[in-house]
Amino acid sequence: MSETRDDLLIELGTEELPPTALRELMTSFAEAVADGLDQAGISRGTAQPYATPRRLAVHIPEVALRQPDREIERLGPAVAAAFDSEGEPTRAAEGFARSCGVAVAELVRVETEKGERLAYRGVEPGSETAGLLPGIIGHALSRLPIPKRMRWGDSDETFVRPAHWLLIKLGTEVVPARLLELDSDTYSRGHRFHHPDPLAIAHPRDYADTLRDPGRVLADFDQRREHIRSGVLDVARGDGGEAVIREPLLEEVTALVEWPVALSGGFDEDFLRVPEEALISSMEGHQRYFPVRGPDGRLMPRFVAVANIESRDPRQVIAGNERVIRPRLADAAFFWDQDRRTPLAERVEGLASVVFQKALGTLYDKSARVAALARRFAGDFGIDTALAERAAWLAKADLLTEMVDEFPDLQGVMGRYYAREDGEPEALCMALDEVYRPRSAGDHVAATPLGQLLAVAERADTLVGIFAIGKAPRGAKDPFGLRRAALGLARTLLESQRDISLRELFAAAADNLPGGLDGDAQVGPVMEFTVERLRAWYLEQGLPAEVFAAVRALHGDDGPVASVVDFDRRVMACQRFLERPEAAGLAEANKRIRNILRKAGIQGEAGVPDPRLLENPEEHTLHEALGNARDAVERSVARGDYDTALEHLAGLAGPVDAFFEGVLVMAEDERVRDNRLALLHRLADAFLAVADISELPGRSHS
Repeated sequence: MSETRDDLLIELGTEELPPTALRELMTSFAEAVADGLDQAGISRGTAQPYATPRRLAVHIPEVALRQPDREIERLGPAVAAAFDSEGEPTRAAEGFARSCGVAVAELVRVETEKGERLAYRGVEPGSETAGLLPGIIGHALSRLPIPKRMRWGDSDETFVRPAHWLLIKLGTEVVPARLLELDSDTYSRGHRFHHPDPLAIAHPRDYADTLRDPGRVLADFDQRREHIRSGVLDVARGDGGEAVIREPLLEEVTALVEWPVALSGGFDEDFLRVPEEALISSMEGHQRYFPVRGPDGRLMPRFVAVANIESRDPRQVIAGNERVIRPRLADAAFFWDQDRRTPLAERVEGLASVVFQKALGTLYDKSARVAALARRFAGDFGIDTALAERAAWLAKADLLTEMVDEFPDLQGVMGRYYAREDGEPEALCMALDEVYRPRSAGDHVAATPLGQLLAVAERADTLVGIFAIGKAPRGAKDPFGLRRAALGLARTLLESQRDISLRELFAAAADNLPGGLDGDAQVGPVMEFTVERLRAWYLEQGLPAEVFAAVRALHGDDGPVASVVDFDRRVMACQRFLERPEAAGLAEANKRIRNILRKAGIQGEAGVPDPRLLENPEEHTLHEALGNARDAVERSVARGDYDTALEHLAGLAGPVDAFFEGVLVMAEDERVRDNRLALLHRLADAFLAVADISELPGRSHS
């Protein structure tokens, strides 16, 4: 007999939820409810989450109406203690049977590790799903990622926002529950203005359609987002342009509206004299408007706003949006005009009044340290020393402008514009913006040599300085964004192919720190921290984790890997080496060699193998092949040709396999055994010339 199933719908109505957290709240709630059903053994279909500014909901089809019955077994007393010498049940047996609700004769005997025992076997009926749902939903609500919960009214309940209604239906039946001091019922709510009255949901599968009509609510978050995207694009094209749609803004607008309507608006064309980034920041950041570009790629004096209502008079709504954006753009224009009256160079002294970090001094102090680093490594980037130093001094000056004070996301961007207005060299202007690149994951690194130099110097100073004051990241906490800074530094060096020693770079940064800080002690840890940031980056590029681990094993205070460029060359060579048929076998052989040497207690030097003590042909062959390969490998490594080095090592695959098939390493003769161990140690060292080959994937065994 098949189990009875029906659809489940849960909706919690609230006051406006935080827009930037709405998607995470939606998915977390749906996943937590689904997990609760799974843990209770209640079969179900795939959960469909919903969310609008005023609700979290989940629809789960094909939910079993009760748990399956469960076979149970309870162990009782040992048989020896359950019956007396005449075979009659003892009080222990009778008490156990009574606790199980059966007679002693209905108990069975089972064999356990502790001998034969009495046991009860039966079937525990499954509970009704409806009775379990309040606990499952309550637990799901308690697990939501809410950093700060709030209380409302006289309630002791807490949630991210005050809750106003609760709908729980399993099929056509309301599931009785009281959560957040709300009693469940069959009613949802439509749009706050279009359909404010309670909205009866006949069946869970009707939820989205009923909210859409007559409720005037698009409950599906992703459908609502794409509806907004399509509407914004259509409106902008109607104005003869193309909407600028950033995904984070689209996501936020989706979380702010229930019945989105895209509307065209405009502003005074005179505002276009202001750098477009400032206008875009004002439109997006303050008003959540979508800017519009013309066919020539330039910003048009138009925008697209998304209203949360279908107005009878859209012109009034548009006029309101235009009235709101005008003073914002006027502010941007005022800042632009005012800031240009003071050249960036005249603002540098003012950096002395802005603290960067108490122990590390002001922004002026930091600029001085970055300028020293820029001067020190200018030649490595092919940059004139004087230009590099001036760019470093000006890099923070735009932080003192009114525009950046109002729009912090424009730091660097406005530096580029103001430097250009001041008549600075174009390379310097671009570098003031590029020093911040990459600004986020997926962003490009600086494209110009001067921008690359500043980006590296800025991050090197920050990393060593913050490590030196004991504020290195701990766990998930990284208040100074050092993980992002380290990856940005590594990517900049790598993608621009600047083969600079990390030790030299961080040691130079340590030399510039204020007195009393031991930056030298942090050079090694910062090197390790920086290289480690590449692990996830390589995984995103599709490289196996074992390839990174193989090269990472060589990187350290005494390791041969000096720079991220050298590190990458080794990584790519190992990746190509993996495609060779000999690779898996050599990796496996290296693991075997490591195990043999470890068990033999050999860690450091093992001496030089003596050809006179080689007894087997396989030993002689391997010894000769290894000698030839070592010389060739050393020459290849010296010129950074790791592919050729690994090619020579691949040539040892045959002799290594033959050695292990024909030679007993741990011979009875101590001198022969030590000589063979010395040969293996020499072989292991050869394979460390490029990477730790033992870390690469070996042969799979079926």
